[in-house]
Amino acid sequence: MTKIALLTSGGDAPGMNAAIRAIVHSCQHHQYECIGFFHGYNGLLNDEWQALTHADVGNILQFGGTILKSARCPAMCDPKGPKQAANTLRKHQIDALIVIGGDGSFRGLEALKAHWEGQVIGLPGTIDNDLAGSDNTIGFATAVTTATHAIDKIRDTANAFERVFIVEVMGRHSGHIAFNVGLATGAEAILSFENCDPSDTAPQLARLISQIQVQQQHNHDSFVIVLAENLWPGGPQALKAQLAEQAGIDSAVCVLGHIQRGGSPAPEDRLLATELGLEAVNAVSRNRDSVMIGKQGSTLQAVPLSGAINDAKPVNGRWVAAHEDVLTEYLIKHSE
Repeated sequence: MTKIALLTSGGDAPGMNAAIRAIVHSCQHHQYECIGFFHGYNGLLNDEWQALTHADVGNILQFGGTILKSARCPAMCDPKGPKQAANTLRKHQIDALIVIGGDGSFRGLEALKAHWEGQVIGLPGTIDNDLAGSDNTIGFATAVTTATHAIDKIRDTANAFERVFIVEVMGRHSGHIAFNVGLATGAEAILSFENCDPSDTAPQLARLISQIQVQQQHNHDSFVIVLAENLWPGGPQALKAQLAEQAGIDSAVCVLGHIQRGGSPAPEDRLLATELGLEAVNAVSRNRDSVMIGKQGSTLQAVPLSGAINDAKPVNGRWVAAHEDVLTEYLIKHSE
């Protein structure tokens, strides 16, 4: 009997449980045995696992997090780690390993493959949406929804006090969350890697100051800045200080942080995770190896792991242009 193992690794993403559920159900359908390793790759190193059946995944679709837990595993960056993980898979006579995670998890999968003869399949599970080969990653839609609702609430209090708010969103080194959330909330400014050079923020700071001053002169309203994490040197507090020092602009900072990873997954993530989970098991039955299962348009596809990790996945240029068009129109209108 074919035996499939799965694990969730790295930062958790809403919808991981839906993917686990789909994989287990599909294994039962194919009459494959399925086991899950706990705490990411640490579960492989520590041989921490359990068999998974319908009963284990019957009521997990609506929950965030992951029933298999997750963790970072620095040991997989050491040559001994992948070898030890491979030995665990051999011990359990595993034919294929499915890993739900982001690019770090996939790099671990590539390192493991160098020491193990079985099939390896990746599912894109990260709120950052930074893996090539899939329009969206599992968890992205929920993170955008969560951040949008949070900024809508921030907007209420910002309007009440006519305040400038700097709201930092997650995304690691990608602007997908920043631009989607910024446009969805009507943010006056979006600062991300697509429109701001972290090594030279002076031009963007000058433009931002001008934009805030124009708005303050012409209406009494709030001003929301959506800031991608890891972009601004010193973070949002440094930007707050620079606005005060250079232009006397008072602002408040809100770092949304890990609330973007939590909560019940949005329907879009539940559906995507289910599709990708089912297709991952189909990929095993077709002897696919070293691939990530993604979805582009309405098509499910298997792309090389190396491409998913290394190929660029820029923010849709239309989103960047849409923000610039709105900003330019506003500045022209109020400078006349």
